[in-house]
Amino acid sequence: MKLCMFSPREPLLERGWPGRVEDDRVIQLAAQTLQAFFTGGGQAREHAEYRLDEIAFRAPVLHPPSVRIFDGDEFYFSNPAAVVAAGEDVQSPAGAGRMVPVRRQAAVIGADGAIGGFTPLVEWTAPALPGVKARDFALALGPFLVTPDEETPEGVDWERLIAHAAANTRLYPGDLIAA
Repeated sequence: MKLCMFSPREPLLERGWPGRVEDDRVIQLAAQTLQAFFTGGGQAREHAEYRLDEIAFRAPVLHPPSVRIFDGDEFYFSNPAAVVAAGEDVQSPAGAGRMVPVRRQAAVIGADGAIGGFTPLVEWTAPALPGVKARDFALALGPFLVTPDEETPEGVDWERLIAHAAANTRLYPGDLIAA
C-alpha cells in the first residue's frame, strides 16, 4: 500500500491528512497522522477522494519522535524538528556556503516496533559548518510511504538496524531509522 500525508492545494494545510494513493487519486483516511494510522493497526475509515493534481504532498511524518541515521553499524541522532516535505525549499543555514544532499531510505516505525513503511529521506548537509551542525537543519521526507508488503528497499538489513536501534529503549510509531 502506498500512503502519504497530503493537503488540498486550497486551503493548503501545514500538516495535512493521511491518505492512500491509488493510481491518480488519494483517498483520505480517518486518522490524525500516519503514526495514528499505524497505532490503530493500519485500518481507518475512508473519507473524501482527491485527484493528484488537486493536492500537495506533505512529509509522511512531520514530527517524528526520533530520527536515527545509520552509517555502517552505528547511528547518530538527527533533528526531528528539521523535517520538511520532499521538494520543499530548504533554507541554507548561516555560514553554510554550499549544501549537499545525502539520499537515503528511511524505515518508519509502525505499531509494536515493527516497520510500518519506507520512504525516501534526503539528509541535507553543509560541509562548511562545524561538527553536528553540518547536518542539523533539514531532512526531506517523502512524498510517499510504501508498506513492507508492497516493497522493501534492497541492500539494507532493516531488521538488524531496527533491533540495534531498539536495544535498551523503546521505538514509537513515527520513529525514523535511515540508512
